[in-house]
Amino acid sequence: MEFSSRLLAQAVDEMSQLPGIGKRTALRLVLHLLKQPGEQTGRLTHALKALREEVKFCKSCHNISDVGLCEICSNPKRDAGLVCVVEDVRDVMAIENTGQYKGLYHVLGGKISPMEGIGPQDLTIASLVEKARKGQIGELIFALSSTMEGDTTNFYMYKQLEPLNIKTSTIARGIAVGDELEYADEVTLGRSILNRIPFEGSLRAS
Repeated sequence: MEFSSRLLAQAVDEMSQLPGIGKRTALRLVLHLLKQPGEQTGRLTHALKALREEVKFCKSCHNISDVGLCEICSNPKRDAGLVCVVEDVRDVMAIENTGQYKGLYHVLGGKISPMEGIGPQDLTIASLVEKARKGQIGELIFALSSTMEGDTTNFYMYKQLEPLNIKTSTIARGIAVGDELEYADEVTLGRSILNRIPFEGSLRAS
């Protein structure tokens, strides 16, 4: 794709680095921004800069936050003894949208995937086990996607937590095998959490 402007080419190249954005879509977006008032583009630039420089991760659950402790963890109305373990922040948003869950979360930051070079040490599993050792957790809900990597991560966490005698459960298989949580409809996802089953039972069923 040839450009008459070096600055245009640079902007398109950077925009096309975003997931799901090809060169043609990037060009359309960049040209759209060029047509907008300078103040609007400035607000977008400021928002992205602030996001990159000022966003924090909750010191307790590792969710994205504006402050040290996110709004969910600091909410006294949440059940602090019930912790839902998810892959990333998109899963927190998906579960929150159901309105069915009133506990806390723990964001792993991914799934164990040897093919991608991601091991347990690359996730926040150690801090989850540490919280469990301190007696802060009554029940853990494993809510990872129903994929090989998700099941592997669930089993690894289960073996790490087994000596601590903490109740562990997993979401019911209303979510199809291979599906990601963020794409599940809210009703199905909500029911899967409410109808969760003991994790040991899911091992016997598989």
